[in-house]
Amino acid sequence: MGDDYPSMFRSEPMSSVELYIPREVAHDTVTELGELGNVQFNDLNPNVNPFQRSFVGEIRRFEDMARRTRFFISQIEKEKDPIHIRPLSDSAPLITVGPRAARTIDELDEVLGEHEARLLQMNESYKTLSERTKELIEARYVLRETAVFFDKAETQQGEVRSSFDESSAPLLQYDDRETQHSSTLQLELEFVAGTIERSHIPTLERVLWRLLRGNLYMNHTDIAEPFVDPVTGVETRKNVFIIFAHGESILAKIRKVAESMGATLYPIDANADRRADSLREVTTRLEDLQTVLYHTGLTRRSELMIIGENLSRWQDVVCKEKAIYETMNLFNYDVRRKTLVAKGWCPTRDLVIIQAALRRATEESGTNVVPILHELPTNKTPPTFVRTNKFTEGFQAIMDSYGTATYQEVNPGLFAIITFPFLFAVMFGDIGHGLIILFAALYMIANERKWARTNLGEITAMFFSGRYIILLMGLFSLYTGLIYNDIFSLTLHLWRSGWDLVNMNGMEVGVPTGRVYPFGLDPAWRTADNGLVFSNSYKMKMSIVLGVTHMTFALCLQLPNHIKFKRPLDIYTNFIPQMIFLQSIFGYLVVCIIYKWSIDWTTRTTEPPSLLNMLIAMLLSPGKVDPATQLYPGQGFVQVVLVLLAVVCVPWMLCAKPYFEWKEMQKIQGQGYVGLDHHDALRHSTDEALENEEGGNGQVAIEQMEEEHEQHDFGDVVVHQVIHTIEYCLGCISHTASYLRLWALSLAHAQLSEVLWSMTLEGFLGMPGITGIIALALVGSLWFGATVFILCIMEGLSAFLHALRLHWVEANSKHYGGEGYPFMPLNFAKLDEKE
Repeated sequence: MGDDYPSMFRSEPMSSVELYIPREVAHDTVTELGELGNVQFNDLNPNVNPFQRSFVGEIRRFEDMARRTRFFISQIEKEKDPIHIRPLSDSAPLITVGPRAARTIDELDEVLGEHEARLLQMNESYKTLSERTKELIEARYVLRETAVFFDKAETQQGEVRSSFDESSAPLLQYDDRETQHSSTLQLELEFVAGTIERSHIPTLERVLWRLLRGNLYMNHTDIAEPFVDPVTGVETRKNVFIIFAHGESILAKIRKVAESMGATLYPIDANADRRADSLREVTTRLEDLQTVLYHTGLTRRSELMIIGENLSRWQDVVCKEKAIYETMNLFNYDVRRKTLVAKGWCPTRDLVIIQAALRRATEESGTNVVPILHELPTNKTPPTFVRTNKFTEGFQAIMDSYGTATYQEVNPGLFAIITFPFLFAVMFGDIGHGLIILFAALYMIANERKWARTNLGEITAMFFSGRYIILLMGLFSLYTGLIYNDIFSLTLHLWRSGWDLVNMNGMEVGVPTGRVYPFGLDPAWRTADNGLVFSNSYKMKMSIVLGVTHMTFALCLQLPNHIKFKRPLDIYTNFIPQMIFLQSIFGYLVVCIIYKWSIDWTTRTTEPPSLLNMLIAMLLSPGKVDPATQLYPGQGFVQVVLVLLAVVCVPWMLCAKPYFEWKEMQKIQGQGYVGLDHHDALRHSTDEALENEEGGNGQVAIEQMEEEHEQHDFGDVVVHQVIHTIEYCLGCISHTASYLRLWALSLAHAQLSEVLWSMTLEGFLGMPGITGIIALALVGSLWFGATVFILCIMEGLSAFLHALRLHWVEANSKHYGGEGYPFMPLNFAKLDEKE
């Protein structure tokens, strides 16, 4: 029954299987098993270098094809206007099984190579044309700006000093006495012109001034248009400069300095007519180049659009084929039988499905040779596999993050489906906030099919994967919000209150009416002066009750583990004393809390006792109870018995198991058996073991020796038990106190919600007129935004982490081994996650 109807209570029974696959159907067989996704293959060649395995050539081929697809993606992402990539679900699949599989792969490789070659050629052409266009644009700016400078110079010749005799004198001199003959002298100084990055202009000026001692005249102007690198897309701002000097040596120095700083120099003629001709020629060539560049871009975009239509299915095929050959590299090749031998694990209940997949692979390959699968007896520890669906996988992932359960160990992920959102809601209880996260979860669930095929980004994908966790957290928050009677820090008057407010001596005093509020906190406590004291006391005691109940339940999960793994000694030496120790102290505290809640203290002659002081006095002075604060008759005797039980449980846990282990060791040694590490040890084999070996199951004995658990001597057993006992006794105290975080987080959440309400909406609710409506709309938007981002997201994440801690540490430490390893089958559906 358990195998036919598996549950999350334990991991599924696993079978060790061996496959004999003929070489001609190996590819199609692995393809079918990958589509099925329920076989984990073992590496049968652990000592073989990855580069020396059988199918390394095919893997390299598909890695090169994967590189091409990544190149296509990078080219599509660089496009300014987005290019649509057809999703895999809308693409026609490529058939890569059967007799035509090899030809299909060859054609795909050829197609990818052709597209890559065309793209590279177009990219190179586009880059060359872009660089040539940039040079022509720069030349056009240089010609324009130098023409402007020369035009200004002709109108201001009076400012230029016409002296060529003194080579050390400055080139330009603002001297009024020289203007009398400057109009008759035509100045023909040589110059250097070009473009340079704007940030290098100050450096160029300083270096040339110091190098030439001021024997130059430099002018520069900004180019408004930025230059964009066609490869990197980086923008560069440049300036046009023109430097006048005389002397070939000086001009050579200027050219070297400018080029060393990344400047581009252009030969500009001093004659105005020739400059005008050059400008017309450059403009004409630039227009032609821009036309060619535009058409090249269109052709490149068309190529990318064709690639985008097929890219998803190309990626899918390449990724699958690479995984297939990587898996086949784990197999052994039987030369005599000309078959591949594979070993692995699969769920026992899926053996029939796997057999059907093997027959289907044979039919698709067009051969009559069927792969052989048979189940192997083994003593190796199987992997842990818990079958989940879209609802339960989030909760299981939370538990697996703490550690993978030991094979067939009780799975706490099953119970976390209820306990995790409930403990979260205890800290987050608010009807309004619960509705917000509930509607957010319902929105994600309504769009899950669409969002599952979309790249959501890391943060959004994280919330989307936990949409069903958020759904239950919202539902339980509604429930606890009704218990706390809290909606956005306000109360709901669903039923008639059990208190009437009566004016006594100028003070309003609550008088009980004899009624009991049917569900949750009475709204009258919200307006009471001692309302915060009451709610704090209530939530603190509730946290202790929930915490001890949660730990007791987690401790009870030891029992099915001990029964399943046939450890009766652990039941009597660990489980029973641990349960008695926990209940004799903290279970008793929970009973006292509930009993104190059930008493009408207005009819009692004694004051209600402080349970914390009672617990301390119970441990420090057992049997002594103050009659004025006595909770019930016979309290002293009951507490003495409970303390004695707790004290007895400590040596019980400490000594019982080591004693019985020692007795067992003595019994074995008394029969003449010694450990395998003894030099003259003899192997002891039972009749059943001998029969198994004679029946061909000798491999089981070898595996048992290989997988033999680490042997511990008696000293190790004692040390382990001492540490375990101390950890448990101290953990009962610290873990119970740790559950007080339920009270602390709930108090902080309620107070923060109340402060947010009072500082925003409360002061604007009574404002009249249009001003009040506008103010209420603005402040309401602010309040709602703060509620969502601060109280729902930030406080919600805080409560989530605290609930996670209570499950990982306080609960799982009571029963969870977590020493297994996960089941990792070949599954094509999860290849994208691995990538």
